[in-house]
Amino acid sequence: MPQFICNVCGKKSGWTGEKLQRDQPSCAACGSNVRTRGLIHALSLELFGCSLPLPDFPRVRSLRGLGASDPGDYAEALAAKFDYRNTFYDKAPRLDITRPPEGESGLYDFLVSSDVFEHTAPPAGDAFRGACRLLNDHGVLLMTVPYQIDAPQNEHFPELHEFGLARIGDKTVLVNSTRDGRTEVFGSLVFHASFGGPALEMREFSEDGLKALLAGAGFREVRFYGEDYLPYGIANAESWSLPVAARKGPFHFGVESAREIVEQWREVRQKLDSEMRTLNQSWAFRVGRKLGWF
Repeated sequence: MPQFICNVCGKKSGWTGEKLQRDQPSCAACGSNVRTRGLIHALSLELFGCSLPLPDFPRVRSLRGLGASDPGDYAEALAAKFDYRNTFYDKAPRLDITRPPEGESGLYDFLVSSDVFEHTAPPAGDAFRGACRLLNDHGVLLMTVPYQIDAPQNEHFPELHEFGLARIGDKTVLVNSTRDGRTEVFGSLVFHASFGGPALEMREFSEDGLKALLAGAGFREVRFYGEDYLPYGIANAESWSLPVAARKGPFHFGVESAREIVEQWREVRQKLDSEMRTLNQSWAFRVGRKLGWF
């Protein structure tokens, strides 16, 4: 049976080679789906210019990252590799991406968000402007959101102001009081599964709408990662709702980051040289090399 290496946990998984649904767990070891693996694939390419499994990321503590309700399967790994902090809207450590603290403006090299921006309060542009403010001049936002290619963007509650959820019979409705005092009642609500509990969908994005929102927030370059990458089991069944990278400017390593990577390479090289010296002292290894066994 064909296999892929899960770039979230680094383990091998059997696979028939078929296209994979966005949120269908497909790694036998950690349960990652193609959406998560695509997001980590995009993050690796944006930071290092090549795709590495997350366990093989170099340790660069001078790179600062921020998570917006990232799941633990990769949040803990990112924290081990970078100066990374995960945050949440509804529990500590808290972060409202629509109104980030002024003291954190421009602090981060990257921000990771998986299916969060469709749940932020309107207007949608506030969340993207908040993300842009948090990033430094060469920072990058890595994100996924559900979006359509041809359908128009749809804001479900455009005048949301003071609101709450209520049960009427067997249905949940949203009751909103607009800024001008009108009362609105919305049925047919859509909730997404979330590790923190059901999350209300505030909008349906379109691809063009996403591009416009990101450009309006101050991002200079937007890339949709639509290419499959079969070695990591990234074989998307859909051509929409794919990982997105939005940059404020060209990424580059600072002197401190470059030093950390070079020192790690030196440590690996020294360890390899030491192991080779030990092997060369073995009579069996020397004979095997001469005979072409190694």
